[in-house]
Order: sequence, then structure tokens, then C-alpha cells
Amino acid sequence: MRYDYAIFGAGVWGAWLARTLHRSGKKVLLVDQHGPANNRASSGGETRIIRMGYGTKAIYTEWSLRALRLYKEFYAKTDPTLFHNTGMLWMCRDNDEFARQSIDVFKKQDVRHEVLTRGELDKRYPQIDFGACTWGLFEHDAGGLLARRGVQTVVRETVREGLTYEQAFVAPPGKHKYDAGTYVYACGPWLKKLFPEVLGNKINPTRQEVFYFGTSPGDTAFRIPRMPCWVDGGDSVYGLPDIENRGFKLAIDAHGPTIDPDTQDRAPTKAVMDHARAYIAKRFPSLKDAPLTQAEVCQYENTANGDYVIDKHPEHANVWLLGGGSGHGYKHGPALAEYVAAALEGKGRIDPMFSLAAKADVSAAQRNATIPQK
Repeated sequence: MRYDYAIFGAGVWGAWLARTLHRSGKKVLLVDQHGPANNRASSGGETRIIRMGYGTKAIYTEWSLRALRLYKEFYAKTDPTLFHNTGMLWMCRDNDEFARQSIDVFKKQDVRHEVLTRGELDKRYPQIDFGACTWGLFEHDAGGLLARRGVQTVVRETVREGLTYEQAFVAPPGKHKYDAGTYVYACGPWLKKLFPEVLGNKINPTRQEVFYFGTSPGDTAFRIPRMPCWVDGGDSVYGLPDIENRGFKLAIDAHGPTIDPDTQDRAPTKAVMDHARAYIAKRFPSLKDAPLTQAEVCQYENTANGDYVIDKHPEHANVWLLGGGSGHGYKHGPALAEYVAAALEGKGRIDPMFSLAAKADVSAAQRNATIPQK
């Protein structure tokens, strides 16, 4: 069968792009090796944050706003529990230029937000010891997305509407069996393995460990509405409240070691676990001895500066590469799909910031980085 588009990778980007193109009337095939949002994929975790703060990179703020609207519209018709409007708290130090730059963009794009003094933080969130944090930035409309279930819902609903989906081995151009006018590879941590000559060190997949801690019986301090999603940029840690009774989520945002998505062991390591426990004892004292109730090992696909790769293959005019999510790509799924679909259909252009030419190599220091152990 001849397709207009064959999309490889049924994570958040591939799934939403397939839906967007299918609903525009195109004949689309979606292929994944292990299934939509499988537990080896970067979209396979329980939850992800959607927030608007991006410093000076206003295009990402714009996409977050658009994606939030599209997520809410889709989930209203399918499963409203897939988004939780928790709000988003940035824990800031005196010299936090990223947060101040975000405020400037918020004002221009009408992002609802509050700037909180240290006193206001202490009063509103007594369960948090803010330590060296001197002020806060709160986004009212941000929240938590149910990641794995969300992607699976997109694929299921679009298949119900006529999309063709297959679970099969994904091969590079010229080595697969599919006939299409255009091929899009949105393969997350596998993208570099499929195109090593093109990507080289422009993308580096890293191991990222995520922990869920159990709270005391009857304790609501770490649930919605008393606890928002949060980021502590000074310590490179982020987390989400207890959503759907999975536990209080905490993750180290520093890049872990380079991994192979096919072979990495998914068991958490004691060293990173100890680092997470040391942080939780400092920032959330009442959870110092909280039991670990669940852990996930996923991955980032980092570019040197965190910007995505959206570009044609240099040797195949009908092959596109879509990757480099760099730990923040999930939130933009439906908005990025619109952006890419417009370019594929000749109705839009891709900003040069997303080109292969704009991507420096991830440095040896970055490739060999490890999450701090203390």
C-alpha cells in the first residue's frame, strides 16, 4: 500500500504528528518497535510537566501555550483525567536570570503568573524548606500530563478514526518495506542509532532516574491542590505532586551517563537514589524517611543547547529527522506536530534553530557527565 506519510516512532511527537496529518486527510502509517509509549521510550513514564517558562526562548513558551490548549481540547473528548492543573512553582535564587527572563516573556504572551516573596512561599507551602531560595515564580495554568496513557490514547483514538498502525522493526531509509511519499523518523533515543553518520554527536541519549515516594497515611500536603509541579533550578531537581496515588515524584534534572536504549538496565542505582534522598531530606523534611514506592529509568536525547532537531536528511529529500527532545519535548507534542505538519505540506518553514547545521556536537564533557552523587 502507498502512504502519503510513514512515521516511525509512536512516542508523543510521532503519535501527534500522525494524528495531525491523518486528520488533514492524508493517508498515514505509524510504526513503532515496542508499542506506543512503551517502557523503553522517553514518552513511557507516568507523568510529565507542561509549563511555559523558557527564559528568552519565546517560541517554546508559545508552543507550550498552544499545546496546552490542544491537550485540553483532546482530553475533554477522550479522558479529562490525563491533565491535572496543578500550577507550576519555580524555586528561585537572587541571581535567577532564567526566571526573570521568563517573566518578561510571560508579560508579552499573557501567561498567568505570580511573583512570590520568600515570606509568601513559606506561608503558602509550609511543607517545603526553601533554604537558599529567596523568591518564587508561579504559573497558574501549568500542570501534570499523564504521559504513557496520554500517548496511548492519541494512538488508539486516531486508529479508531482510520490511522494505520503497525508494531514492527524500524530500519533506516532503503532497508524497510514501506512505500510512502515522505518518511519521518521520530525515534527518540533510537534516532542516533539509526542515523549515526548524519547525527554523529549532535544528539546524546542519557540515563535519567525518577523516584516516587510514599507519604504518611492521610497526609495531603504533597497532593493537589496543596502541592504544585515544581522546579528547583539551582539544585537541578524537579518534581510533581502525588497524582493518581502514585506517590510524590522527584527527578534529578542533571544529565546522566550515555546509554543505549536497547540494552540499558532499567533498575535504579543506589548512588542516584542516595542523591535523591539527600535532596528530599533537605527540601521536604517530612519526607526524609518516606518509602520508595516506585522508580523509573528513562532517557533524555540531548542536543548541545537543548533545541530540537527538525530537518530533512541531507541525502534523502523525502526523509525527515525529528528528535533531540532534550528532556523537555513531551509538553510540546501537539503544537510541534502542527508546526512540522505545516512544513511537510509546504505551508510553513522550519526555523533555522532546529536545523542539523545549527547543532554543535555534544561535548565530550557533556557526553561523559554523570548525575552528582552528593
